Amino acid sequence: MNYAFLFPGQGAQTVGMACELCKPLPSAAELFRKASEILGYDLLNLCCHGPANQLNATNISQPAIYVSSRAARELVKISEPDALGQVIATAGLSLGEYTALTFAGAISFEDGLRV
Repeated sequence: MNYAFLFPGQGAQTVGMACELCKPLPSAAELFRKASEILGYDLLNLCCHGPANQLNATNISQPAIYVSSRAARELVKISEPDALGQVIATAGLSLGEYTALTFAGAISFEDGLRV
């Protein structure tokens, strides 16, 4: 079976996103730790607890969606380990394009975050 991954753009953010994903997956939490180090603020805390008006700000929502989407890959690695080897396409809506590029290995996680 072949797979394609489509990544969301701005507007997909919601308070509480990625919280349940990071609890059982240290690799997902590590992505948020790296992002927080680069960004200079606790991104996972904003995703989990908001406030919504802050999470909805472009400078917060875009990295939040990007890192949450990349963290979801960590769940796929555990739940469907063979799927990642069968990905034939990645795409994204707006900023989701950067997630798709990172997922495909065209740019690093850190570069995608900085863009």
